[in-house]
Amino acid sequence: MRPSKGYCAGTRSLMRKPVREKGKPKLTKFLYEYENGASVIIKIDSSQQKALPHRRFHGKIGKVIDKRGRGYIVRVAQGDSIRELIVRTEHLEPYKGT
Repeated sequence: MRPSKGYCAGTRSLMRKPVREKGKPKLTKFLYEYENGASVIIKIDSSQQKALPHRRFHGKIGKVIDKRGRGYIVRVAQGDSIRELIVRTEHLEPYKGT
């Protein structure tokens, strides 16, 4: 059988949730509002498939540029280039570092 080349290929351990976090996400994840310029961590939530960022951006820190619909435009550095992603709030966490 030839290997899969889908969008989520090779994410078995990345997309797996701990036992007590399985199921629907908390309501506060959806209601959180990010301001322009806020630093966020991209953390993929496998229970939600809409506006899912690519797995290479999991764990990266970015800045919120703008709000678009239900999602946010996040600017992330990848190597020498800068990428702009459209990500929903379920896949974002506020960055509390400096």
